[in-house]
Amino acid sequence: MNIEIKKSTKPIKYKEAIAELEARLKLVSENNGKELVWILEHEPVFTAGTSYSKDEILDKSINIHETNRGGKITYHGPGQLVFYFVIDLRNKKKDIRRFISIIEDTIIETLKQFKIKSHADRENIGIWFDNKGKLEKIAAIGVRVSKWIAYHGFSININNNLDPYNKIIPCGIKDKGVTNLEKISKLKFDKIEEILVKKFISNLENLSV
Repeated sequence: MNIEIKKSTKPIKYKEAIAELEARLKLVSENNGKELVWILEHEPVFTAGTSYSKDEILDKSINIHETNRGGKITYHGPGQLVFYFVIDLRNKKKDIRRFISIIEDTIIETLKQFKIKSHADRENIGIWFDNKGKLEKIAAIGVRVSKWIAYHGFSININNNLDPYNKIIPCGIKDKGVTNLEKISKLKFDKIEEILVKKFISNLENLSV
């Protein structure tokens, strides 16, 4: 696979990141650019996907950036790993559910290497951790597919401030919580980016025609 792997060392503004993703989407659709995996952190921002409701905003003073990804409302900020991609599915199995499963498997398998047991939920998309009977989201997934090119991506909470989630109903789910890896484990997660990239690219091979 001819995928460019990119990592940003400073927090990126959400609008700038989306503009770059959409520019790459255009190049890939025209067969003039490489597919992309981009690891970054965002400056603090609340974003809302195509299926969000304004009832999910608890603090009406916050600014919401509406976006064309799937999903509802969430928060991004320092300490959260964001994994963006632009992946061409035109020459792969055109199966969106299978592609989402590949994302889920990538996160679950990666966390397993850090001795963290997590799982996906078909009704509540994302990756979840069972904290003594209370389900808490550890990773959020938001994907858009345009002419069989998938973009946007997922985020994993590493050591981010969780307080901003109190201002919204994260992902529109009222009866579950949000956590980060720092609260779950004392292990160091400095290698998590490398593991995620390797597993994602390896798992993508399962979509080959």
